[in-house]
Amino acid sequence: MKRILLLSFILFFAHSSFAATEGKFIQKDNMFPRVEIVTTLGSIVVEMDRSRAPITVNNFLTYVADGSYQGSVFHRVERDEDNERDFVIQGGGYDKDYDGLYEGDPIFNESGNGLKNDMYSIAMAYQDRQPHSGTRQFFFNMDDNDHLNPGRDWGFAVFGMVMDGYETLDKIMRVETAFNEKIGYSFVPKTPVVILNVKVLDANQ
Repeated sequence: MKRILLLSFILFFAHSSFAATEGKFIQKDNMFPRVEIVTTLGSIVVEMDRSRAPITVNNFLTYVADGSYQGSVFHRVERDEDNERDFVIQGGGYDKDYDGLYEGDPIFNESGNGLKNDMYSIAMAYQDRQPHSGTRQFFFNMDDNDHLNPGRDWGFAVFGMVMDGYETLDKIMRVETAFNEKIGYSFVPKTPVVILNVKVLDANQ
């Protein structure tokens, strides 16, 4: 009987510990939590909007809490060469060897929340033509990408804005890219841009 009680306690404790790291429990009364993304080229401070994108923000914070963004890279630094403008910087899904990282369950696409894919906004990525397939990858809009907003079809869900570190994103945008056979993309940085840490900032900062 004691063994059963002990096992039940261990399972309850393990479940409680896991639940405590879920994004919905992080600064749960703060509608606009901020995170600092520390990279090998500098830091970026992002303010997220839980009032308009609660599912996406809480999902992102879950990955922040388990530390799985540490050591991931920005694998996509893409320009729209035809129109001579910057496009997006995407990351969070691969390690430095371009192996895919663990993905949780996909989330509902909140692209109809009124937030736009404007320059320096952060949005949830998803697989081609599968709008509800987003898990852990995110991207920064490096121009006003109106075509990524919802219309007759689903768009990409914006869930926050850059508040500081614009120069860091501009640096990343200027890195040299090339084709990477492993992931099959032509806009992969030759020298990996690594996410060293993502930390939740104090609510008063």
